Amino acid sequence: MANEQHTYRAMILDYITWNAHPAIYDGFVEIRWYGLFFVIGFAFGYYLVGKMFKHEGKPESWLDILLLYLFIATLVGARLGHCLFYQWDYYSQHPIEILKVWEGGLASHGGAIGIIIAMWIFSRRVTHENVLWILDRIVVPIAFVGMLIRLGNLMNHEIYGHATDVPWAFRFILNIPAWEQGAAPIYSAPSHPTQLYEAGAYLLLFILLMYMYWRRHAEQRPGLLLGVFFIGTFLSRFFIEFVKNDQVAFEAGMTFNMGQWLSIPFVAAGIWLVVRAMRRPPIPIRYADDKDKPVHKNKG
Repeated sequence: MANEQHTYRAMILDYITWNAHPAIYDGFVEIRWYGLFFVIGFAFGYYLVGKMFKHEGKPESWLDILLLYLFIATLVGARLGHCLFYQWDYYSQHPIEILKVWEGGLASHGGAIGIIIAMWIFSRRVTHENVLWILDRIVVPIAFVGMLIRLGNLMNHEIYGHATDVPWAFRFILNIPAWEQGAAPIYSAPSHPTQLYEAGAYLLLFILLMYMYWRRHAEQRPGLLLGVFFIGTFLSRFFIEFVKNDQVAFEAGMTFNMGQWLSIPFVAAGIWLVVRAMRRPPIPIRYADDKDKPVHKNKG
């Protein structure tokens, strides 16, 4: 009996069979976890950046414009990034297929490039501030959104890692469309749940950025928050890619896969931004909700 209990416990710890359904509601209108997390992320970002604007006395009218810029930039940038970086051979021959975003295929590196371009335009047309001003603030909620997106990938049984014997390995369903139609599930080998690895890294990064903004006044050093975001996001992505399955076939023979090569420039830019910000004196800010107190000045 004792041996049977030991074997039972060992089987439980060997791997986790992941049977989560991608849809939270599958009625007249299907609502998927991925889309829900995406909407929650944008709503939370709207709320948090609104608090920042209020804290610094910036016009609330900027918020709605900012949300529109970010939504379009994220969707267009992430879609074009996937098509150009990962499957250009296919999409160059079938350009109309680029518009079929609902079929999947978004790249975070493309999304990052799209957001940077959009924020440059936003700064020129709306805030008339240096582009680093808005980028330093939006990266705080973007780290949280990144965590939610990876949880959406987990619910979709996608973007997971190599087969492994670690006790927290997940078995994912390979035949999701057929399974949703009633077929028996076909499972992957126990694999690294890299979605959770990335989600955990982005959650820690979000906590760090919140602390830097609200407690350490890092926003007084232009580019510091953006630099930390780049390093935290893309350095963690670089290392997690070592245990993640290739997204496309051509990556199989590469020393570093496409996600790693695309991460290197962002990490380098992040290091440069942090060094640059720390070498320059902080720029004091008179906060709207702190009018009767002296302006905080960072040491160093």
